Amino acid sequence: MRLNKLLARRGVGSRAAVERLIADGHVTVDGEPVTIQGFRLWDRAVVEIDGRPLPPPCGFRYVAFHKPPGYVTTRRDVSGKPTICDILPPELEMLHPVGRLDRDSEGLLILTTDGELTLHLTHPGHEVEKVYHALVRGVPSEAAIRCLSEGLDLRDGPTRPARAEVLSPAEDGCTWVLIGLREGRRRQVRRMLRAVGHLVQRLVRVSIGPVALGDLAPGAWRDLMPEEVRALRRCGCTPTGPTRPRFRVQT
Repeated sequence: MRLNKLLARRGVGSRAAVERLIADGHVTVDGEPVTIQGFRLWDRAVVEIDGRPLPPPCGFRYVAFHKPPGYVTTRRDVSGKPTICDILPPELEMLHPVGRLDRDSEGLLILTTDGELTLHLTHPGHEVEKVYHALVRGVPSEAAIRCLSEGLDLRDGPTRPARAEVLSPAEDGCTWVLIGLREGRRRQVRRMLRAVGHLVQRLVRVSIGPVALGDLAPGAWRDLMPEEVRALRRCGCTPTGPTRPRFRVQT
C-alpha cells in the first residue's frame, strides 16, 4: 500500500493534510524519514508520525454537523479565533472537516476520518454540488440570476455556471436566494452575489451532494446513514439535477 493512502485510511487527516505531513518530514518508515507521497510500504513496515505510532485500523466515521456562525473551520487557529473543535464533543475531535465554511457562514459540514471520501468530495474535477441559501439585500433581477447561472468573472477568473434562483422575499427589503456550486473558492458565494450588486447578510450551506442539512439545529450533529455514505461516494462528475434541499431557517 502507498504511504499516503495508509495514513488517510487510518484517519490521520484529509488527503491534503496527509501529504503535507509527509512533505514536511513528519513521517518515518522503520525509523527513516520518508517524503515521497507514493512511497510503497512492505509487509510489517513500522510507520510513525513524529515518533508516535499510527492509530489502529478501525471503521470510518461520517458525521453531519451544523456549524454556527462565528467559528473557524479548523482544529486550531494561530490567531486564537474560536474553532469548531471548541464546540464539538470529545468523541468527534479526531474527525476532520470535508472542505470549509468561512467564519461568518453557517450550515452543513461533513466530518469524517475517511481521507479518500474527503478527496472525492473536495476535488474540483468531481464537481460535487454544494447548495447555499443566501439572504441578500434587495431583490435580484432576472438579469442578475442569469449572470449567476451562466458564470461571471471574478478577480481569480471566471466561475463555472451555477444553479441560481430567488426563493422568497424576507423582511426589511432582503431576499433569500439559492446558489448551487460545483466548485469551491474562498468566499465564492459572497463574491458572486456582490458582483451582481447584492450584499450577503446571512449564508447557510444546506446540502453537500445528496446529504441535506434538514432540521439539524446549529451546533448539533448526527451520524450519516450508510445509504448516505454510499450516495456520497457515487455523487459528482455527472450533474443529476438534485431537488431543492429542505431547510428550515432558524430564527
